Amino acid sequence: MRIAVIPARGGSKRIPRKNIKPFSGQPMIAWTIAAAKKSAVFDRIIVSTDDEEIAAIARQYGAETPFVRPPELSDDHTATTAVIAHTIDYCQQQGISLDAVCCLYATAPFIQAEDIEKSYHQFCQDDWDYCFTVTDFPAPVFRSFKALNTGGVEMFYPEHFNTRSQDLPEALHDAGQFYWGTAQAWLDNKVIFSERSRVYKIPRWRVQDIDTEDDWQRAELMAPVLLGKPS
Repeated sequence: MRIAVIPARGGSKRIPRKNIKPFSGQPMIAWTIAAAKKSAVFDRIIVSTDDEEIAAIARQYGAETPFVRPPELSDDHTATTAVIAHTIDYCQQQGISLDAVCCLYATAPFIQAEDIEKSYHQFCQDDWDYCFTVTDFPAPVFRSFKALNTGGVEMFYPEHFNTRSQDLPEALHDAGQFYWGTAQAWLDNKVIFSERSRVYKIPRWRVQDIDTEDDWQRAELMAPVLLGKPS
């Protein structure tokens, strides 16, 4: 069985209630649920939450909420892997055998069903622990620098001051959309950024992680292009 797990706790502080805050005509989490459903690769779509309002909205848009996430997995410091492992434990206790488990973030409204499907096939091509979305940096990270307390700057990689951009290796970062993994990899808390993970690259213009109000405002500017006009 293949399942989607959408972590969505109720205690977001930087953007209160961001998982269900209206975004382009729907609660934010509805976009992730819709992409998971449209992909047609999941046998079950489960939202892991400690909040009944979030649970009710998740069910309204077609996801399951078969349990209430315990308080010890609902604070600011709980890792995503622990939340996914909890869901896997629940399924296994119900006698459900899991072939693949995909964590999808509730605040990633630009997830596309086609990417979920294609990345799943990529994940299955070999013996990988994970397959997750990445994109490239807009500027060469090997020519990056930091501001000093003195007012000056200092390069992180001064050896590359004279290196042409086209001669530098491509640097990638987590796109923050979704993560395929084997049930055992999640349970064993295996590191995602490792040689045991395959990447699925998406273009920068379809990526917007939403953690701050500035992120939210930028996502709203992107929404008419990526989601269409609000309903």
